[in-house]
Amino acid sequence: MNMRHSELDPFPKTFLWGSASAAYQIEGAYQEDEKGISVWDTFVKQPNTTFKNTDGDVAVDHYHRFKEDVALMAELGLKAYRFSIAWSRIFPNGKGQANQAGLDFYSQLIDELLAYNIEPIVTIYHWDLPQALQDQYGGWESRQIVEDFTRYATILFDTFSDRVNYWVSLNEQNVFITHGYLLGTHPPGVRDSKRMFAANHIANLANASVIKAFKKGGYKGQIGPSFNYGPSYAFDSDPLNVLAKIDTEELMSFFWLDVYATGRYPRTVMKQLEKLKLAPVVTEADQQLLASGIPDFIGLNYYQTATVKASTNDSFSGDMGMNNSGKKGTSKEIEIPRVSKFVKNPYLEQTNWDWTIDPIGIRIALRTIESRYRLPVLITENGLGEYDKLEHGEIHDPYRIEYLQKHLQEIQAAMTDGVQVLGYCSWSFTDLLSWLNGYQKRYGFVYVDRDETSERTLNRYKKDSFYWYQKVIQTNGDYLNETREK
Repeated sequence: MNMRHSELDPFPKTFLWGSASAAYQIEGAYQEDEKGISVWDTFVKQPNTTFKNTDGDVAVDHYHRFKEDVALMAELGLKAYRFSIAWSRIFPNGKGQANQAGLDFYSQLIDELLAYNIEPIVTIYHWDLPQALQDQYGGWESRQIVEDFTRYATILFDTFSDRVNYWVSLNEQNVFITHGYLLGTHPPGVRDSKRMFAANHIANLANASVIKAFKKGGYKGQIGPSFNYGPSYAFDSDPLNVLAKIDTEELMSFFWLDVYATGRYPRTVMKQLEKLKLAPVVTEADQQLLASGIPDFIGLNYYQTATVKASTNDSFSGDMGMNNSGKKGTSKEIEIPRVSKFVKNPYLEQTNWDWTIDPIGIRIALRTIESRYRLPVLITENGLGEYDKLEHGEIHDPYRIEYLQKHLQEIQAAMTDGVQVLGYCSWSFTDLLSWLNGYQKRYGFVYVDRDETSERTLNRYKKDSFYWYQKVIQTNGDYLNETREK
């Protein structure tokens, strides 16, 4: 059986060619129209949490410019746009009375998208927990959040499911839980592995509860979580390194994906957590809830792969040594004691933020999800964060075009292999606030004129990649395989 195909299947006519964003990273207007404060609004006001102390108070002002942004999406020819709803716009205190102004904003955004035949893909939670719930009961550390999150999601289903066919329940639970509770680099800034596993289990329950409510409510459309999945490779064929790869993937990927797709934690990981007294409390009722929240698709956020060797250490230093400055080579190698040490892959290049560029990795991710779960995949994020230069109103970003082209070709190969892929949302549509990295790390097809120190004009400029993606969509992907002019 040869998986090197002589020719690739065409993309289906229904393929969702899209792009993506998140509320906190683009909207701004952080206190307007009764919006409540989120944990990110608070967290970034503490000095030295972000690059040059940037915050999302204004971000790229999408809240006031959404019609202009959607018109650009229409010009590009997007078939889908994935965005998130800010929980604290709908419930300023996380619960209680819904805020009509918040519902109205997203209603207008959805109508605007539909006016141009752009399919809205709605993310219910993209990290911006209402601060009120963090203060009241510790947010994800309390089971109370399961009820509050389900009520919030149900209001969204009731209000928007007549117009929305695709819902993303939680975005990158693995990221917001590990960074929030183990590494302390995201809110609430905790470094405690026991608390992390406990909060993670509660987030799993909340995710399952929302999916269950969606199915029980008989709403039309599909729902699933999006997961940041970077496959792990063994550094070489040393069996210890191969075992480290399996351990790493079970701990860092299947520990989440298995729960989403099957309702069960991997036995191997749970057994070790029990030994270490880190396992969350999982009741019989929890098991039943997890089993009743199986998604319609898996949302895949893919950026990079990891390469590992066996760990020789027994204790965790806790220092992630992440590169948030964009100075290449400043990240440190991390190690999970007794599991694996993350090393550079000698076959692959890295970005200025030390992210590994690996297009074939997305095919490997897709194949793994297919063989393990047999669920369709919606690619909810994939893109390149880089420095871009605005010169005479133009932005030449051949590096982004090359990145996206190669990833899309591998997605097409995976579909030819037999993987069901519903669509592809690049990260991101416009440039935006990159959480901890400020504004200099740009991902968009549309350049936004602002930087860390000034909002400047906030004008929008189309990059070369904008016109490239426009052609890809116009030809339903055929343009990917025409020889690109140098």
